[in-house]
Amino acid sequence: MGITELLRENENKDLLRFLTCGSVDDGKSTMIGRLLHDSKQIYDDHLSTLEKDSKKVGSAGEAIDFSLLLDGLKAEREQGITIDVAYRYFSTPKRKFIIADCPGHAQYTRNMATGASTANLAVVLIDARHGVVEQTKRHSFIASLLDIGHIVVAVNKMDLVDYSEEVYDKIRSDYEDFASRLQVRNIHFIPMSALMGDNIVEQSPKMPWYMGTPLLEYLQTVHIASDRNLIDMRFPVQYVLRQDMSFRGFCGTVASGILRPGSEVRVLPSGKRTTIKSIHTFEGCVDEAYPPMAVTIATEDEVDISRGDMLVAPNNSPRVSQSFDAAVVWMSEEDLDLERHYRIKHCSTEAQAEVTDLVYRFNVNTIGRENTNTLKLNEIGRLRIETSRPLAFDPYRRNRATGNFILIDTLSNATVAAGMILDRSTEKDLSEKTKVSTNIREQVSRVSHEERTARLGQSPATVWLTGLPKSGKSTIAYGLERHLFDQNLMVHVLDGENLRLGLSENLGFSALDRSEHIRRAASVAKMCNDLGLITIVALVSPYETDRCHARTIVGAETFFEVHVSAPIEVCEERDNDGLYLAAKNGEIERFTGVSAPYEHPVKPALKINSADTPVDQAVQSIVDLLTEKGILR
Repeated sequence: MGITELLRENENKDLLRFLTCGSVDDGKSTMIGRLLHDSKQIYDDHLSTLEKDSKKVGSAGEAIDFSLLLDGLKAEREQGITIDVAYRYFSTPKRKFIIADCPGHAQYTRNMATGASTANLAVVLIDARHGVVEQTKRHSFIASLLDIGHIVVAVNKMDLVDYSEEVYDKIRSDYEDFASRLQVRNIHFIPMSALMGDNIVEQSPKMPWYMGTPLLEYLQTVHIASDRNLIDMRFPVQYVLRQDMSFRGFCGTVASGILRPGSEVRVLPSGKRTTIKSIHTFEGCVDEAYPPMAVTIATEDEVDISRGDMLVAPNNSPRVSQSFDAAVVWMSEEDLDLERHYRIKHCSTEAQAEVTDLVYRFNVNTIGRENTNTLKLNEIGRLRIETSRPLAFDPYRRNRATGNFILIDTLSNATVAAGMILDRSTEKDLSEKTKVSTNIREQVSRVSHEERTARLGQSPATVWLTGLPKSGKSTIAYGLERHLFDQNLMVHVLDGENLRLGLSENLGFSALDRSEHIRRAASVAKMCNDLGLITIVALVSPYETDRCHARTIVGAETFFEVHVSAPIEVCEERDNDGLYLAAKNGEIERFTGVSAPYEHPVKPALKINSADTPVDQAVQSIVDLLTEKGILR
């Protein structure tokens, strides 16, 4: 067989992702090392290095310490424990494998959750001398929570209990009693000795009472094809590709289901419909796409689709909501604070999020529920979350790809929690609203964009001024309005404070209300641009995701983000209303720059340091920008 045929054959093999977990010193790394060694997956030079390392830092005497194959960090070898998740790839004639070796210490539970997020199967190791312990229950519960459909309970170190069938039966009975409260489709038990190689690759003659298969054979034959969701078509859009003026495609990874040219799809959350024209990959067009293929979709119609939208089957839609319940594993050293706001990353969508309720905390030993007002590192709880924009999702147990998310701290940008959306049948979401909206059709004006441009003699645009309170946004906005109006241009200002006196008078200053305030301002700006006007928006708009959403609403071609920057000390000096002082004294909650964050624009079209730049000079710099972009002539 030639190298090309060999590579093609290997590429077409089924892939099984599995993780090993359990308590400290249960032999997880040793088991994987033995599995690789006995299945001839270690190169000679690697084996030679392993033998040398075993003599230096090994814990198996003169024998090879197989755990050193996985415990690669210096701290792991010094302490004899696994700290981080270690990944290893190997292949047999029947199947390809990716192994995640997870830490056993309770303090590294968050690492285990990370390793389990993409696994098809979990190998839970139990020390035959100790039986079912707290970490066994914790890791099994997380595996169940993450909807890992297959669990192999590996009763290890049977050589230290004289290969006793009674000991094995007792552990199996205890685990089955605990697992009866979990939601796991398939549990399989194997007695083994990783150190001695019993029931790892070959059947062990030392346990004739065990009639099952060794570990490797089970891993090669366990059925996982039905684990993949090919029913619910979900395609989160990650990027809009404009190769040239004749092609507009939508890039992303197929989350679930099957896409084919000619299939009708619905765009969420807008509810608009279109048809798939073609499916493109790096190697060319294909007749169908399925998970986890990365593809570019071209549609028959010019439909407004952007990053964060999701293409779904018209008669099979996920929920669309700004509120849901979720089980989360808390991953931060800082406790959950119900008064703080976070950023949520779900599929290709980012939005602001608030934890509105901590329903309960899970007791992993009893699978019971406990009342609490916070979650600490590695604890698991049920939260109620609200987001600043609608998300299209499925319950995690129905669709892992669209039912998971992470929460990110807006100040440190660190991931603080991993979550699984729960099925809440009483949830008041937007699904019905979305269905009704399919009967609403966008109405097209009989006056074209070109006609309006010719009549007014100008091109429309939105200049979006963002910055801290009292940074000078409104001053510059009205200065720019005066300048452009004196040039016989039709221009107006949408000021944040004026909007709150009318259009947004029912909104507060929470992250969700701020996002809605910005959405409304962007929608008005879009309508004014459609009329041919130049719109200047002066809003604090502190969050990057909200500004990106505003850009999407208005249209990237006519949206110009200007960051009006000034040190907070300068803003405080300009504050004749005493807002900063009141915020520092706790009289005003969630005041941007004091008790709420401001996320600086990543790539603004223009940055103005208002502390050093006179107003007329700032106005001129915006005029120069609009002239350069072809808005002004």
